[in-house]
Amino acid sequence: MSGPQPLAGIRVLDLSRVLAGPWSGQMLADYGADVIKVERPGGGDDTRTWGPPWFGDPAERMSAYYLSANRGKRSISIDLATPAGKALVRQLAAQADVVLENYKVGQLAKYGLDYPALSALNPRLVYCSITGYGQTGPYAQAAGYDFAIQATGGLMSVTGEKDGTPGSQPQKAGVAVADLFTGVYATTAILAALVERGRSGRGRHIDAALLDTQVAVMANQASNYMVGGQVPKRMGNAHLNVVPYQVFPTLDGHIVIAIGNDGQFSRFCQLNGQPQVATDPRFATNEARLAHRDALAETISAWLQTRTTLAWTNLLEPQAVPCAPILDMPAVLAHPQVSERGMRLPRDGNPDRPPMIATPMRFDGQRPVADLPPPRVDEHGDAIRAALAASPDWPAA
Repeated sequence: MSGPQPLAGIRVLDLSRVLAGPWSGQMLADYGADVIKVERPGGGDDTRTWGPPWFGDPAERMSAYYLSANRGKRSISIDLATPAGKALVRQLAAQADVVLENYKVGQLAKYGLDYPALSALNPRLVYCSITGYGQTGPYAQAAGYDFAIQATGGLMSVTGEKDGTPGSQPQKAGVAVADLFTGVYATTAILAALVERGRSGRGRHIDAALLDTQVAVMANQASNYMVGGQVPKRMGNAHLNVVPYQVFPTLDGHIVIAIGNDGQFSRFCQLNGQPQVATDPRFATNEARLAHRDALAETISAWLQTRTTLAWTNLLEPQAVPCAPILDMPAVLAHPQVSERGMRLPRDGNPDRPPMIATPMRFDGQRPVADLPPPRVDEHGDAIRAALAASPDWPAA
């Protein structure tokens, strides 16, 4: 399953667990880095037990959740609280390019495994600390959980049905977006630090915080508030700045209409046999449509309930009117574009390789994929310890 390996020769010591750190480690592994996952003896990463569903023997505690973020890594169990464990991590870090960790602020300093201690051993080390609230500030010692960060960072204030509608309350996103975005941001920072190290010869300490990331990805919502002074509110599936841009009912389900300019709106009206709506002063421009959002939504809803979702997509898509059906996971994975793009990794007839989603990136048309499946707890521990005992160099993969 090998593809491009732009990070071949880069060595990563992954001390993280759950999602944000492991997600970054998996990205680096997919790009060709040798990633060693350090886990607590016995149970390993917390997410190993976050099932069912399980893959393979349930006794091995390989939950589907764990599998989603740990491809391409080698696992070794180390007890950081013991002198032998601390010495082993220091030996690994001395030859690593990157350390990933998501312990509470100051916790690894107790073991002599914080950035100052390890960078003294290895000045070229890029050390990435992922926490809920960052290395500084009044909340630095607080534990950070994705759900809480979505709440504190503003995402839930703009997610959910608008006030006064049935089921109206703040909602979290359906996946742990604060964790996942932080993992992606951390990866880009690690890569930037590695590029800089090529010039300076020195590593960096990267401070990656879930709350900082969540605030950053509020993007246009934050900008709208800072520029316009209006506090963003929950709007269900409607868009704050563009109309019509929401979910509408159809004859047999729902459809997303995502019209981004006046030309698209004019074509949409013509295809509905209602060209006069596009020239109605209430709807002729996006600014006017924003002011008359509810009236237009009622009109469009009546149009769209006359045909099935498939009929509408077949009519609108060829005319460049942005629209989409709302697919569940079976339909997503069966979608011809998803299939053609190879987003579901082949198992190559290997029953030990779990079904997984690929990295979305391609290099010169090829998708990088780590060769190793997500490891069992301490699956590679004996080999790593033996290699370290034989040589101070990083153990061969």
